[in-house]
Amino acid sequence: MAEDAEVAPAPDQAPPAGLGAACWTRRLPDEAATARLADEIAELIEPGDLVALSGELGAGKTTFARALIRRLSGDAEIEAPSPTFLLMQLYEGRKAPIVHADFYRLESPEELVELGFDEAVEGAFAIVEWPERGGGRLSPDRLDVSFALDPEGGEEARTATVSGRGAFAERLARVQAIEALLAPTQWRAARRDHMQGDASSRAFERLVTPDGATAVLMISPPRPDGPPIRFGKPYSAIARLAEDARPFVAVDRALRGQGLSAPEIYAFNLETGVVLLEDLGTEGVLADGAPDFERYELAARALAKLHASDLPDVLEVEDGDDYVVPPYDLDALLIEVELFLDWWATHRGGLHLSSGARATFVNIWKRTLNAALTMETTWTLRDYHSPNLIWLARREGLAKVGLVDFQDCVMGHPAYDVVSLLQDARVDVPEALELKLLGAYARARREFAPGAAFDLQEFARAYAALGAQRATKILGIFARLDARDRKPHYLAHLPRVERYLQKNLRHESLAEIRAWFRTHAPKLAGEA
Repeated sequence: MAEDAEVAPAPDQAPPAGLGAACWTRRLPDEAATARLADEIAELIEPGDLVALSGELGAGKTTFARALIRRLSGDAEIEAPSPTFLLMQLYEGRKAPIVHADFYRLESPEELVELGFDEAVEGAFAIVEWPERGGGRLSPDRLDVSFALDPEGGEEARTATVSGRGAFAERLARVQAIEALLAPTQWRAARRDHMQGDASSRAFERLVTPDGATAVLMISPPRPDGPPIRFGKPYSAIARLAEDARPFVAVDRALRGQGLSAPEIYAFNLETGVVLLEDLGTEGVLADGAPDFERYELAARALAKLHASDLPDVLEVEDGDDYVVPPYDLDALLIEVELFLDWWATHRGGLHLSSGARATFVNIWKRTLNAALTMETTWTLRDYHSPNLIWLARREGLAKVGLVDFQDCVMGHPAYDVVSLLQDARVDVPEALELKLLGAYARARREFAPGAAFDLQEFARAYAALGAQRATKILGIFARLDARDRKPHYLAHLPRVERYLQKNLRHESLAEIRAWFRTHAPKLAGEA
């Protein structure tokens, strides 16, 4: 976060007692340094957050608030005086409204009810001076910035102690971890550009140094446990999703050990989930929005290389710390297809399914998957498709395919990742190309393991079953992203995923599940 030496953490000043680990003190030699701190805080906070400013009169609270309001509003000329007499002033922000309050003249916290403070700050950026006068009316989850004069530093010098309370403490600890991670590297003073993320909770930034060198900062905080839904476990545990950054680090190193181009890891902090990575670039495996055969074929061959190898299920994270790759078992596969019932059926299909119809759906899938899956398992990266594949033209052979998304890796059937690639949810893969690439994969399997048996018929059955399972799951995920997470752009991909499902259901081994869809959602069985 810090780009200037003047506002770097001051190691000789210990955090004040009672503020916890998510706290540090910064020296601000002048008003420009205060403005830079405000810029950094603006990157940290989100709509609905509260920033509480304390300190004696003249300590710099209003100067900081004005700089923060200018950054959040995008208006560098806005005056933003202290609302000492009005108590509260509202501004238009780029992302959300901004509420600037000054409680200095507040006689009682109950006055906030008359002011309509709670209503004003809902969904807004709230900046409050003299928060201690608000009593218990303020949220316990907030960012506190305490200012003090610094006579030794000069007339304009101040110190600011930044601390997080409640849920904000974890977020602030992550910012501290990022600063500590970058401090000894060439990326300490790099520009940080937000990168388009994925459908997960991870965030990415591209770091750019003045000489043009780049790296990627992945921010993957530990996943909080959701409510228990089965066996006393949350969905993420049943579906075998990564709970923190350990799987990413372990699988990354293992893939590189196999000669594949996962990004080099420069540094990481597992406690906060911050990882500094090699930047593999932005060139993908598509050409004019369509699959490029050469690149897709090499991506299929890279899978064949993995699948023909004897891969361990215990991977090293760091010295003394091993990660066990979980199995992609029946419980995980079934909880995923149930997303279709919970989200697509209700929010997109308009289906009113009885408990019996839901139970039949799950039981049919259980029989279908049990019949399709064999004991053969390998690393299943799970999101092996075009958005997560980078083309590295300057490298040789299979190393030309860059891999960036594999933290949810499990031990599963090799057909899963092949169908993820060849039935890409975000791009049309013509059926003729799909078949051609399937042939290339099969030939590569025999090439990389000439003495090993490869049953193409069994593989085709698993490919259809897992393709149908994946498509069913994705219909539920994309419907959820729209209905719950307010990401409607994923709906554009639903027709493509529906076509993949229809195609997979044509396989003779899926007759029972096809009959269920024909009865309850005929469109998805290709009959409406």
